[in-house]
Amino acid sequence: MEKPVLATGRLEDRVPLSDVVADCVRRWFRDTLEEAKTGDAMMQVLVGQMYQSGYGVPRNEQKANAWFTKASRHRSSVWKVSEKHPGYNASDSDSDETSMEKS
Repeated sequence: MEKPVLATGRLEDRVPLSDVVADCVRRWFRDTLEEAKTGDAMMQVLVGQMYQSGYGVPRNEQKANAWFTKASRHRSSVWKVSEKHPGYNASDSDSDETSMEKS
């Protein structure tokens, strides 16, 4: 964020909530990207989802697919969550698969 919130409590000194949320989302993307670069498959999926949906970063299908491909080297279920919103992970998909097999 550009300017800090002052402790005066005056309305004109406050940062709009939308700016605070946008900053948090951008920082979440940056932190997630750093983890993904270290090889963390779950974070690679999340980065792909963020690129695909434009969450915290400009929307980019090519980059999304590149991150899904990296993650799929570790887990084949990655492609099942590629269309999901950020935060939905491959283990969620795996648990659905397991419960369906038992039926």
